Amino acid sequence: MPLMPQPSWWSIAAGVLLAAGLFLWLGLPAALTALGLHPRYAGPAYTLPGKRALIVTTSHDTLNKPGEQTGTRTGVFGSEMTMPYYAFADGGMSVDVASIEGGTIPIEPISFRWFLAAPSDKRYLADPAFRAKTKASLPIAGLDFTDYDVIFLAGGWGAAYDLGTSPILARKITEAWAAGKVVGGVCHGPLGLLQARHTDGEPLVKGRHLTAVTDRQVSQLGITFTPQHPERELRKAGAMFESRSAFRDIFATHVVVDGRLVTGQNQNSGTETAQRMMQAAGGMPQAR
Repeated sequence: MPLMPQPSWWSIAAGVLLAAGLFLWLGLPAALTALGLHPRYAGPAYTLPGKRALIVTTSHDTLNKPGEQTGTRTGVFGSEMTMPYYAFADGGMSVDVASIEGGTIPIEPISFRWFLAAPSDKRYLADPAFRAKTKASLPIAGLDFTDYDVIFLAGGWGAAYDLGTSPILARKITEAWAAGKVVGGVCHGPLGLLQARHTDGEPLVKGRHLTAVTDRQVSQLGITFTPQHPERELRKAGAMFESRSAFRDIFATHVVVDGRLVTGQNQNSGTETAQRMMQAAGGMPQAR
């Protein structure tokens, strides 16, 4: 009886490496989800047919320290734009996408990496209409925010550079709030609330319950040199800041509803924040 050929060491090694690669490719995203990253939203979904939503993002594309002109690419964190977009669109709303300066929206490159991308990110990458909106976003200066029912401020590291310091955004948010609109956002997005005011001149966030990315998450990610940190700045402005923690805050999530002000803690909170904003705007629950 002829002897069967024995596998060579390199074929065994190749098989082990292939198996390990498949395990990593399939297992790492699932493991991160199990830890709390981009959890599946299981709460009530709402519809607002015929109503309008506006998503506002950063225009800042470089993660750099004060005085530096170069740095790594950054922008809006993908899921903090794609999650609310599809929540609003699937709820029957018309959704516009704007940025501080208009034009192409910078998107944090790492947010679309295979192990971090949310299902909404993958849907975006296969959606020519949505992608076209981010290639030619509307400049906020040319918009009347009171034309919208919901204004959502998306986060990401880029927002730490321009959302909280834009006088145009502050004025637009002030006008929308005075007109009775629902306003909010996630992660670094609530920095866009900092300069907004009530009609009496008091800061919009003063005495209001809200959340945003925590100082702890910023510290754990090791990017503490950005010009504004949401928890720190919002507390200084008089906000009643709330948050939740996990063994790493990147895996935590929290949503706070204070009347027409709806905020989410981080990249895990986008869908729930959008759904709660639709609810606050008078949305009706969808049959599930």
